[in-house]
Amino acid sequence: QVQLVESGGGLVQAGGSLRLSCAASGRTFRPYSMGWFRQAPGKEREFVARIIRIGGITAYADSVKGRFTISRDDAQNTVSLQMNSLKPEDTAVYYCAAQEYYRDVFRSPRAYDNWGQGTQVTVSS
Repeated sequence: QVQLVESGGGLVQAGGSLRLSCAASGRTFRPYSMGWFRQAPGKEREFVARIIRIGGITAYADSVKGRFTISRDDAQNTVSLQMNSLKPEDTAVYYCAAQEYYRDVFRSPRAYDNWGQGTQVTVSS
């Protein structure tokens, strides 16, 4: 069984930065892609970013493009999300997710097979 564990959340002022990390453990794990989603209170879980394991192709939500960067470390089996120029509207629980095999959609939570427990990010104004 694969476990995904997020870390790095916290409280930051608007304009600040945070770096989230997601570590995978368990059986040999070679997912097709890894993604980050977030969920604010009363809202649906939304796509943030995604990286394909082979080739490193990335995709971002329009709301974070130019501010967030997703990266991976295959040797460490981790994926990270560098978040800069944070805004109060970025406040949410951030979740790491793994897509074990190719699907032609990746912005829906339903396209992912494994999830972390989430880490809280709070941006104060």
